Amino acid sequence: MSYWDGKTVMVTGGAGFLGSHLVDDLESRSDTVDVFVPRSNEYDLRNREDIRRVLDDSDPDVVIHLAATVGGIGANRENPGRYFYDNAVMGIELIEQARQFGVEKFTILGTICAYPEETPVPFSEDDLFEGYPEPTNAPYGIAKKALLTQSKAYRKQYDFDSIYLMPVNLYGPRDDFDLESSHVIPAIVRKCVEARERGDDSITAWGTGEPTREFLYVEDAAEGILDATEEYDRSEPVNLGSGMEISIRELIETIADVTDFEGDVEWDTSKPDGQMRRCLDTSRAKEYFGWEATTDFETGLEHTVEWFENESEYV
Repeated sequence: MSYWDGKTVMVTGGAGFLGSHLVDDLESRSDTVDVFVPRSNEYDLRNREDIRRVLDDSDPDVVIHLAATVGGIGANRENPGRYFYDNAVMGIELIEQARQFGVEKFTILGTICAYPEETPVPFSEDDLFEGYPEPTNAPYGIAKKALLTQSKAYRKQYDFDSIYLMPVNLYGPRDDFDLESSHVIPAIVRKCVEARERGDDSITAWGTGEPTREFLYVEDAAEGILDATEEYDRSEPVNLGSGMEISIRELIETIADVTDFEGDVEWDTSKPDGQMRRCLDTSRAKEYFGWEATTDFETGLEHTVEWFENESEYV
């Protein structure tokens, strides 16, 4: 029998980028799982009464909390107050009301933006509280990190079964390609494709290209979240990543190759680089619930570009 057989699972953010892939994976794991995806035009998850109403309406056994107000460096710089408030109040109230409602399992999606700015590479979960996050996205990261403290406190006082997962930067089909809010991979994919179609000689990228990042294919992330929900039952945080570190400069060169863009990259050094290095220690996920990423980076990029060129609203 599947863990999910006969269960009702509420997936907040289930209509979004990661959520849509997770719901697809979840429904493939059981013929009898009932998946409920609350929509923002019906339930404002920052509002206590709406949270109570959505729990009454869905009656979930499991809650997977993916919903977030999130964006790239530019969006974080423009909306620090909104990113802090929305993510903190939504998570804190949802966990509290789920506890009162008697939810059996609660999976919280955190963020690697919660790590201190000077965290040694690879990032170990044990270093999470060793300093202040990189200032650009600190409000978002701290709001999410508060939910880890809540998870631990609720397990200790109420025996509430919640887990806390921290995925690295995600990419893949159905990503956000809006240049005002997108992260680096969808933004550069769009810039390269549009520049190629127009015959432009160059594109512009933020910063110096020197920082490094790690990226996780969205389908691998969905699998890891569901595997953890099935198998993991502690509140210690767990990284979800690919274990591959790449510089932004090399990343953009790779995207240019995949999109057949042959122009130059101009670096706008007036824009911030963000944290200089990000790469995760992913050993805990493999040890605790047997998960590791399997999608090759270039293969994942090819799938992402193919989706953008064939199905995105921007093409």
